[in-house]
Parts: sequence; C-alpha cells; structure tokens
Amino acid sequence: MLRVKAGDEEALRELIERHQRAVIGVIYRAIGDAWEAEDIAQRVFIQVFRSARRYKPTAKFTTWLYTITHNAIRNEYRRRSRHAAESFEALTQPSETGEPGAQLADSRVMDPSQQVVERELQAKIQTAIQLLPEAQRTAVILCRFEGLPYEEIAEVLDCTVSAVKSLLHRARETLKEKLYGCY
Repeated sequence: MLRVKAGDEEALRELIERHQRAVIGVIYRAIGDAWEAEDIAQRVFIQVFRSARRYKPTAKFTTWLYTITHNAIRNEYRRRSRHAAESFEALTQPSETGEPGAQLADSRVMDPSQQVVERELQAKIQTAIQLLPEAQRTAVILCRFEGLPYEEIAEVLDCTVSAVKSLLHRARETLKEKLYGCY
C-alpha cells in the first residue's frame, strides 16, 4: 500500500489481485448477490486508490481494507432500503414451491441428492446471516469466513474486543435459533 501511496500503478494491480477474492467474499456473504458483490468490490478498490494519499500504516492493511469494505456494505444497505428491488440472484434461486431457478449444477458434486441438501443448507445459512443486525453480521463474516482476530474486527467495527465477543455470542445464539429452532 505504501507503493500505491507513492503512485505505483503496478502495486495497485498487485494489491487488487491479492485481495479482491477476500473482499468479494465478504461482500457476497453480507448481501447475498454475486453480481452486486463484484460491483461493490470495484467501488472498494476505487476508494482504496482515492484514499491512498491519506493512508497511514498504523494498523494492518487488511484491517484498513475491511473497514472500507464494511463502509461500502453499509452504503449498499442504505441504498437498498431507499430503492428496494429484487436482485438477479433472487430471481435465479429456487422458488418456495421448489421450482428450479436458472442455477447451474455444481459439477464437482457427484451425488445430486447431496448437492440439493448442501445447496439448501447454504441458502438457509446465507439467509440467516443476512437477517442478523449489521454489526453482528459483519463480525460473523470477518471472524468465520475471513479468519480475522477479534482485535482486527474491533478496529473495523470501531468497538472494543469485548464488544466483538458479545456481538459474536449474540449472533451465534440467533443463528442457532434460526437454523436449528433451539434457544
């Protein structure tokens, strides 16, 4: 990032190549729309470029990057609340009646029945995560899917480590209730 700050365009390309999958993954898990996740990730890296001159290496680069990502996700939630629209992903998912959407089969899975069970489970998990309050959802995504330590999550969310632990505990309890029907 210091090379990007100095105006090195090749360093920016390297930075994007190195971190774009993680950023897209975080965004996708937060909003559940692959197309939108890629668009928002592009906006994240544009913001990284625009903020390069102000970058100060006081924390890990990834902490700074996930903070920008978190803010982009929050902006997307605000935009969606103002302009509610059905996403392309929602249109291609199987309907409540079980009618298939436009999804392609995952050729890596041999057993079709296991594939259906796995897809349903992943959809339930994704939906349950999306229904969590914003801070809990972000904490879960950064902890579980990105493997960030509590300290970094606290920096991204601008809270204490004990608050992160509390957010994760409440999120786990809510997810257990929604996924397994237990308290």
